[in-house]
Amino acid sequence: MMPNPFEAFWQSLKQMTDSDVDAPMHVGEVMNCWTYLAMMKEMLRYEEAGLNMTSDEELRDMLTNAHKLCQSQAEQMEAFLIKEGVQMPESPAPKPQQTLSDIPAGIHISDDELANGVSIKVAAAIIESATGQSQAIRTDLGMMWAKMQSEMLTFSTTLKSLMKHRGWVKVPPYYQPSGNRQKE
Repeated sequence: MMPNPFEAFWQSLKQMTDSDVDAPMHVGEVMNCWTYLAMMKEMLRYEEAGLNMTSDEELRDMLTNAHKLCQSQAEQMEAFLIKEGVQMPESPAPKPQQTLSDIPAGIHISDDELANGVSIKVAAAIIESATGQSQAIRTDLGMMWAKMQSEMLTFSTTLKSLMKHRGWVKVPPYYQPSGNRQKE
């Protein structure tokens, strides 16, 4: 029986990890990690604000799941950076829990805007983790990036499904090449 190619890949990466774990991170690796941690902490505050501004149960569930994911990734990245001796980025204070009626109408963000805001932030996190992974020399760091990217990609599929179901996906105009136009 042929082994699962993904499992074989992960096993080979795990075996290589021990060899370069003691090597210092280069400045690009540090910057990618530092930026990602700052991004996760900003996302946490956005999700907290969003939880204060919606009564939609599906959106609340999505924001709660996004918050758990960002909290987990922020904690993992912070622990890694502390171990490496890297100074932490400033972090915005957690948002106090509010009820929807406490938020003035002119400040309230709509459910559509909240979902799209999370979507944009998740897309940025996926790109940042791909950048970090592509620039990582240390295997342990590369594997951490792969895990974080995989978690964000998985979350993005459920987010996209919710957004499509609710009509919140922003779709650019469809492209029809000039020689391919359908008759009107």
